[in-house]
Amino acid sequence: MIETLKDKVNGDAGLTRRGRYLTTTFLLEVGSTAWLIRIFEGRIVAVTKGPFVMPSSAFALRAPAEEWEKFWSRRPPPGSNDLMALIKRRVLKAEGDLQVFMANLRYFKEALGKLRAGAGA
Repeated sequence: MIETLKDKVNGDAGLTRRGRYLTTTFLLEVGSTAWLIRIFEGRIVAVTKGPFVMPSSAFALRAPAEEWEKFWSRRPPPGSNDLMALIKRRVLKAEGDLQVFMANLRYFKEALGKLRAGAGA
């Protein structure tokens, strides 16, 4: 499912325009599975599945697979519908250079929301 993120994000002109000043690599951890996602000027250029020995990323978003499944469901329950709600509930850990994450929060919310069941490209 995560493999489809590149096509879904890059297929959304508004989202790529919103992230046009964003160039970074971040680690997305879904349970025990890690993914490195590389973004260049708002377009996802690589989605690489781990395991990694020493991954290099600006920041990491880590949560149990069950929490991501709720977040990516068609109609997420309250507390699982937003990245900040997951952080507030302490099930999503955001680590690293959080300035990059927070400065582009809407981009990350919308990009990861593209993986929701029934979400369009």
